Parts: sequence; C-alpha cells; structure tokens
Amino acid sequence: MLWKKCFYKEGTHKMQIISGQTSFKLEQPSAVAIGKFDGLHRGHRELLEEILEAKKQNLHAAVFTFDPSPTVFFSGKAMKVLTTREEKRLFFEKLGVDILVEFPLNHVTAAITPETFISEILCKNMKAKLIVAGTDLSFGDKGRGNCALLNEKAEEFGYEVKIIEKLCLNEIPISSTRVREAVEAGDMPKAAQLLGTPYKLLGTVVHGRRIGHQIGFPTVNLMPAPDKLLPPNGVYLAQLECQEGTFFGLTNVGVKPTVETGEKPPMSVETWLYDFDADIYDYFVTLRLLEFIRPEQKFDGLDALKAQLEKDIQVGRAMLETKK
Repeated sequence: MLWKKCFYKEGTHKMQIISGQTSFKLEQPSAVAIGKFDGLHRGHRELLEEILEAKKQNLHAAVFTFDPSPTVFFSGKAMKVLTTREEKRLFFEKLGVDILVEFPLNHVTAAITPETFISEILCKNMKAKLIVAGTDLSFGDKGRGNCALLNEKAEEFGYEVKIIEKLCLNEIPISSTRVREAVEAGDMPKAAQLLGTPYKLLGTVVHGRRIGHQIGFPTVNLMPAPDKLLPPNGVYLAQLECQEGTFFGLTNVGVKPTVETGEKPPMSVETWLYDFDADIYDYFVTLRLLEFIRPEQKFDGLDALKAQLEKDIQVGRAMLETKK
C-alpha cells in the first residue's frame, strides 16, 4: 500500500521487521514480548511496557508473534481481525519497538518441541535476556510449552521471565474475545474501555463516487482491509486524525444501500466531518469509532437521505456536547 501523505512524523526510530523467516539471528540481546496482539488491548500494553522499559538496560525491545495466528492456523478458517498486520506494524513502530518477528506458523514450525523453541528460537535466534508473556501463553508441539516451562529453563539459558497477570474490567479478564464481542455488538464505548483507546481503522483516503458532494455532504472515504473486523452496519459518532488535525464527524459503515446497486455492494467506511473543508485525498488517517447512532438504512432517494443526514448531524452535535 502506498501512503503518500502520512501524519506519522518520520523520525530516527525505524523498526526492523522479520517476516516469513525461521532462520534469523538478532545482533543484540533482546527483551521479548510473546503474544498474538490482536486488538492491542490494555493487557497487551502491559507486556509492551515491560520490554520498552528494558531498553534502559541496553536490550532491544522485540515483539514475537505468529503468522498466521494459532487460532487461524489450527482452525483452518479465515478470521476477521481487530488489528490488521499493517496496523500492528505501525503501532509497534510508533510505540518504540525495535524488532517485530512475524514467525511463520505451518505444519513444520507448529511441531517444534517447546524445549527447542526456547533454546533455538528465543535464546539462540533472538538472544532473549528477558521474556514477557501473559498467563495463557502456549507454544511448541501441541501447545505444550507454557509459562511454567519458561521459568523452568530460565536459569539454564540465562534469561529472566516476567509473567503478566490478566487485567480485569468489571472483575472479568480483558481479552481479545471480549473486545471482539463489543465491536460485533456495536458497543464502541465498551470496546474503548477494554482497549484503553477507541476502536480504530487506519488507511488512505480514496476517491468515492462523489455522491456526498452532490447533496452537500462531502465525505472522507476509506476502503477497509478485507480481514478487518467492522462493527454492525450503521452510523457512528467518530473522530478522524490526519495531517490537518483532529476532527469529529459521522461515519457510515456499510454498503450505502440508497445509492449502491448490484447483488453485492462493496463494504465502505465514509465519514462526514464537522467544521472541515480540506482536500485530504491520498492522506493516511486514523479513524476512531466512538459511539453507535443508528443502523444503516435504505432511503427512497437522495432527498430522503439528505434529510436524515441533517438529523444525524444534530444528534452527533448533541452527543459531542455531553462529552465536553
């Protein structure tokens, strides 16, 4: 994907990405966080804070994750994700992670014994001096590797282990599953509580059919990645961040049934912004979905659609007032 104008400021920090390789070797000792990191929720951030803190001890902050995820590999079914590969890469780099390993998971690598995984991959290849993981960690043949084994082998291989207990919300552990359930239900405030930040989509602004312009409601259009989990079709209060600044608006997630024809209209994410009048085509933006307003509807024509949009704008303004 070509991101022509990216609001992430280019700096001196560049993250190394090791993807699709089983034979690699890091040049410097590392602090390694192991996980799936789908959603990058508050629990995941606890792991990441540990490896970033370890940079003060001259360790590289490294993230180790499997590609595809064990859930997808062992089920054999494609799965929508809370955080796409590109979104993860951008998040990790912006956070200050030095190295991201996207380790290929296949029938050969899945059969590696847990002991070999520790000795060869974590210790020899990644030069791990600190290994950080959650309590539900599993790795190696039949998932036999766990936190107990990591601790058992720590003295032999000379690394430290930090196991992060699960964070809870309302006395229930925070997990990617809970985030997924909130997004699928359109409960964006709940998703934000679990994530520690509103649920977001990253992408490049593309040209649409300009129907919004025709009726006086120009929109910012994003094409979501095919594997990105979207909330139910509908209108959402949203916040968009781009090079021009941060703006509130209304986002329609869905197939635009009033204007699209055909058996299977494409999914789209389009956002009308308050107090905004700039050309940001080809800009890279972050869109945060804050709150569900109403389901997507099919109207009798553009006039009826325009009338409803005017009502939505007033509803959105009232919601923003309550947040001040």
